[in-house]
Amino acid sequence: MTKEDKVLVIQEIRDLLQDAKVVYVADLEGLNAAKSSDFRRQAFKNNIKVKVVKNTLLQKAMEQMDVDFSEMFVSFKGNSALMISETANAPAKLIKDFRKKEEKPALKSAYLQETIYVGDENLETLANIKSKDEMLGEIIGLLQSPIQRLVSALQNRSESEEATTEETAPAEETKAEETPAAEAPEAAAEGETPAAE
Repeated sequence: MTKEDKVLVIQEIRDLLQDAKVVYVADLEGLNAAKSSDFRRQAFKNNIKVKVVKNTLLQKAMEQMDVDFSEMFVSFKGNSALMISETANAPAKLIKDFRKKEEKPALKSAYLQETIYVGDENLETLANIKSKDEMLGEIIGLLQSPIQRLVSALQNRSESEEATTEETAPAEETKAEETPAAEAPEAAAEGETPAAE
């Protein structure tokens, strides 16, 4: 690789890292072409950019960034794949799911939410971090829960009031039917009184 090629690769890595909020470095060594292609396909489906990079070029690109990635440099040994995502836990979940069938990929290091994680032992922690959409969903669910209970209570109340009104209405009709019958004997009694005179 010529010096010009290296400069171009470093610039390409810098472009990937420029606005990245979630950066993972993984070890894909040991994956054959078919498995590596399958991993990349799944990454693409999850909106994760994957680029296999040389460690020295990755380090040089990261050194030129505003973010301090220096804690990650100790993990740059062997085969490295740079993974960029918008969702904090997406690369960790992808690695974890892929490892159900394979031994690799392994997590080398990660940068997200202004924190650096080094080592494969952090994979479970990173996979359990809630994404922005998951957090919003939980918050909306928490906010909707009391509102739904209130609406349900109001609906039940209005239904019970309707049922009470329906029960009261037939009772009033029954009284109304009974009242004329009761008045009729009184009228008859009054009618008899004048005749008696």
